[in-house]
Amino acid sequence: MTVQMRTDNVDQINLADPAAVRQLIRNGQHPGHTAGLAPGYLQGNLVVLPGDWAMDFFRYCQRNPKPCPLVGVSDKGDPILHTLGQDVDIRTDIGSYNVFRDGELSAQVSDIRDLWTDDMVAFVVGCSFTFEAALVDGGIPLQHWEKNLTVSMFYTNIETTPAGKFGGGMVVSMRPMSHAHAIRACEITARFPNGHGTPVHIGDPAEIGIADINKPDLGDPQVIGDDQVPVFWACGVTPQRTVVQARPSICITHTPGSMLVTDIPSHGANDR
Repeated sequence: MTVQMRTDNVDQINLADPAAVRQLIRNGQHPGHTAGLAPGYLQGNLVVLPGDWAMDFFRYCQRNPKPCPLVGVSDKGDPILHTLGQDVDIRTDIGSYNVFRDGELSAQVSDIRDLWTDDMVAFVVGCSFTFEAALVDGGIPLQHWEKNLTVSMFYTNIETTPAGKFGGGMVVSMRPMSHAHAIRACEITARFPNGHGTPVHIGDPAEIGIADINKPDLGDPQVIGDDQVPVFWACGVTPQRTVVQARPSICITHTPGSMLVTDIPSHGANDR
């Protein structure tokens, strides 16, 4: 499948190859969202923590596989994610990073080479962008693809299972769909457990603690048509939120919507 789409600085370039996407990002030419890029390949959310926080976070992911499907973990101090592709450097291969210090956002940067230390461990958590190409191929239109938006994300009252200092509410992503497409989407996304799998909720946003569906906590608003229903998936921003609440001395994450694109085929990722 060949994808032609507009990036911030590159017009009409082939972005179907994950290595080409990472090179574009590494060169500083695509700082934005990665929805629709390298379709058919696993994308991931990032959490980087000091080594003494790593084991509790690992346990948190194990206890919460729906919002935190763990697909890659670096060796301590090694920024190369050897299991996720050829020359995947976590310091440069995401378009935009958030840097938190003691739970407060202190900077947003385009690479973290100056911040990386020999004590750090990087975690990559599966992303719903992984299954979106399958939805589109299955005849389900995605509004944020069509309008070049960042998917809507919301904080909810769905509690995760705590581990050590980590816990709190789940974050979800939302895609408006017709009722028929929502049913089909459940069938399709069940094949992608490492991309959050099936939805966690369909319908009334208030039931999961969302007060205004038109005002996402992260990402862009989307229009829900009269013949559509909001469909919510567990989101990989959940671990970012819980880490911020735990307040480690430093934590580095992706900026929501700006993911790591790996060389792992999305179907192959399901067997990892």
